[in-house]
Amino acid sequence: MAIAAALHALAAIIWVGGMFFAHQCLRPALADQAPPLRLAVMAGALRRFFVWVWAAVALLLLTGFGEIVALGGFAAWGRHVHVMVALGVVMILLFAHLFFAPNRRLLAAVARADWATAGANLGTIRRIVEINLVPRGFPRSLKFTVIFRSFPRLLEGLTERIR
Repeated sequence: MAIAAALHALAAIIWVGGMFFAHQCLRPALADQAPPLRLAVMAGALRRFFVWVWAAVALLLLTGFGEIVALGGFAAWGRHVHVMVALGVVMILLFAHLFFAPNRRLLAAVARADWATAGANLGTIRRIVEINLVPRGFPRSLKFTVIFRSFPRLLEGLTERIR
């Protein structure tokens, strides 16, 4: 179980950390570049990153639900785990939409050098990433409270069940 918990945390770090990096570091670093360069770099970086996100999603689902089932099912876990699963499902659905709709349009627009369409779709991707990082209308302090208060309880519950 400890390996599953570590893999679960690693997958979450790759996904959320990658979103944070792309949104807070890469995007601003490219802001002063001409649209052809900026959009081509972002499209290429996202194309590579999304391979890792799909792997992270698979690992999160496998390890998360695997641990829940192995340690007594949903009834054995507190509300914090239910909230974490619900947030995870919403994030996965948002990513699936982002990948199959605006991302595909972004890649196609960059391939045909349609910079206005590429920019519009990159803007849509940015808004979805912002929702995944901290949903609008959902106070940051509340989201971070749920995440950071749930994690120690999750670890405590996991170690108790392993013993």
